[in-house]
Amino acid sequence: MLSGFIISVLVCLTAVALDHWLGEPRRFHPLVGFGSAANWLERRLNPASHAEPKALRQPLLMGVLAVATLLAPLMLVAVLAVLLLPAHILVMTDVIVLWLTLSLRGLREHAMAVAEPLEAGNLPVARQQLARIVSRQTDSLDESAVASAATESVLENGADAVFASLFWFLVAGIPGVVLHRAVNTLDAMWGYRNERFLLYGRCAARLDDGLNWIPARLTALTYAVLGNTATALTAWREQAPAWDSLNAGPVMAAGAGALGVSLGGPAPYATGLKQRPVLGKGPRPDAGTVLAAIRLLERGVALWLITLAVAALMAYLQSGGA
Repeated sequence: MLSGFIISVLVCLTAVALDHWLGEPRRFHPLVGFGSAANWLERRLNPASHAEPKALRQPLLMGVLAVATLLAPLMLVAVLAVLLLPAHILVMTDVIVLWLTLSLRGLREHAMAVAEPLEAGNLPVARQQLARIVSRQTDSLDESAVASAATESVLENGADAVFASLFWFLVAGIPGVVLHRAVNTLDAMWGYRNERFLLYGRCAARLDDGLNWIPARLTALTYAVLGNTATALTAWREQAPAWDSLNAGPVMAAGAGALGVSLGGPAPYATGLKQRPVLGKGPRPDAGTVLAAIRLLERGVALWLITLAVAALMAYLQSGGA
């Protein structure tokens, strides 16, 4: 009988293959339904989302209640699946769940939708496509700023929606990967430092920080190993601490260093121009940088899968092939 680790590695290989062949479901994606439920609950629990006086409710406590309400049933189902499903059904369920939490092909498609018109000199279309994947204002961005935003999105979301999913599945199976993706989705929706979400979204943001701490640094190390290693490690060490995100800083600093470009800098948002530190060293990005970021991410996934496959093979041989 194959060990649990070997089965988990086979699940990872299969799920990544499914993502490559099929991509994300175009309709009825579970994360879309989860996001709709989170929006519904937020409109009812967050004092800043309606006219009820804030004095009547505590946004921080309401945020904790919202997170618990959304996560509890998911975790119950995930744990019961592990405990009750027959082994062969559980393996198939593992593959489907991990596939649904991966977004490697989706990231590539979204990034290519920006890079291709940008390379062709069609800046308006590139801006429109960029607006689908970032929260900043894109109407006034020049070519370099569009390329920078798309590159940052690939690097950061590669950590959240690819490497962290693989990591948490290997560590804790279905419960781990479901918990991570649910929390990461809530952080993407509520983790803003504005009046509406500063307190209400704090619980989701802190949980996301904790769950992504190790995967983010493994991702940064992966980018560094596969690119300009010295520059990437220097950027990670010297520039990442100045970034306002505990986990995005190392990922994007190492990614920028690995690619040999400068990311960060001023970025326009609905609340105004946000001054951000410069990450990396080198020229500003262009369309080719976006393509290079995609290749870096895909090579990183290949490195992880090859490493896991070798480790699984060694475990199999050491067990006598049983």
